[in-house]
Formats: sequence, structure tokens, C-alpha cells
Amino acid sequence: MKLHAVREEVRSCWHREVHWRFGKRLFDLALTVPALLLLSPVMAVVAMLVRFKLGAPVLFRHQRPGIGGRPFILLKFRTMTNAHDANGELLPDEQRITRFGQELRRTSLDELPELINVLRGEMSLVGPRPLLMSYLDRYTREQMRRHDVLPGITGLAQVSGRNNLSWEKKFALDVWYVDHCSFWLDIKVLAMTIRAVLGGEGVSAPGFFSAPIFQGAAAHDRDSAAAEPSVDTQSNESRESAPHQHVNYD
Repeated sequence: MKLHAVREEVRSCWHREVHWRFGKRLFDLALTVPALLLLSPVMAVVAMLVRFKLGAPVLFRHQRPGIGGRPFILLKFRTMTNAHDANGELLPDEQRITRFGQELRRTSLDELPELINVLRGEMSLVGPRPLLMSYLDRYTREQMRRHDVLPGITGLAQVSGRNNLSWEKKFALDVWYVDHCSFWLDIKVLAMTIRAVLGGEGVSAPGFFSAPIFQGAAAHDRDSAAAEPSVDTQSNESRESAPHQHVNYD
């Protein structure tokens, strides 16, 4: 009985290894190339609307950690203005986003340029979402395993609640995906993504503009003991990272 279980585990590991090394990249290209061709008119229209309504630049470029934590430049359509206060500081995110930008985020149209990241081999269609470079030092060893694979445009956490989930639940789902990734799981996640996008589910965490800042496992333990929130109550991600734009965590 134990020998049979070992054989099944070895077979499962072999299938995952083949999928990661060969199948997943072919799968990404097989869907991404046609998607870019079919969606190029949509992307052109969105780009023109962003330029007209929000100004230049049209694309938001931000450094994110990829596989192994190695940085790459994530591409998205801008959803915010560059409005500043009297001191020259960017206004809070919730004051800079427009109705147009909210609609881009609700429909995930702002994510379309990430198909270029997939084409470059920097991302996959399905995988853990790329977060902030500053988070790398805050992960536990187990949470860091989410960077054992390419980050994705969508992922298991995104179709399981998106920003309605706690960071711990998101990371647990990311690691589960790393351990169980398969062709059929990717198909299932993509299908669930379509449903989630059409429903506009989980774009913002309850009580936050987008998502709270991840402070790390140590901060979570410390704050839990004190019965206080384990995250910063500010959601102005732009203060931590890139100017002129917010940082979507989903």
C-alpha cells in the first residue's frame, strides 16, 4: 500500500515537472498570441481613452518580483490621474481614481497589457499574482514558495475571493497552486476568472480602496496578540512605491 502511494506521488511530481518545464509555456503561448491579436482593437481603444481621460503615460510600469523573486517590469493601463495637493504630493488613491478608472479595474481591462509580459516569458496566464518587491523580506519561508513559479495574470486566490481574502489565505492558496498545478487546473482557473470578471467580484477589500498593505507574518502575530489589525489601515500604495499610479494587489 505504501509503495503504491509512493509511486503515485512520484508520478504526480513527474507530471507537474513536465507541465512546468514544457506544457505551461506552450499553453500560455497558444492562448496569449491569439488573445493579443483578437484583443488588439480593444487595447487600442482603451489606450486612446486612457490618453484622452487621464493623459500620458498610457501605461503604468512597475517593478515586481517574478519567479525566484527576480524583478521584472509589470505593464498595466493607468486608472488614476496625477493630481497633487498644494505641497506637490500625490493625492490619496481614492481621490485620484475616476469613474472611468474604476470601470477599467472592475472589468480588469487595465490588466490586458500583462499579456505582453506573458509573451515575454515574465509571467504566465495563471499563477500567484506579482505583488511588491518590498514584500519579499516579509514572507515566511512557506509563503516565499509562491515565487517558485512564474507570476500570473490570474490565480487561484483571485478566483477564490480576490481582495476579500486575508493575506494569509491568499498565500496559502498560492502555495497550494504551486504544489498542485496542472493543465486542467489552469483551465479551471481561467474559466472561473471569466465568471469573476463578469461579476466584478472582490475588486476591493472590505473597508479599503484596494487592499491593505501586507506587513509580514511577524506583524500579524504581534498585532493578533494585541487584538489589533495586522495591516496598515492606509491603502495609498503609491506612497510606498511608484509615483503617478496606484498598485493593484489582486
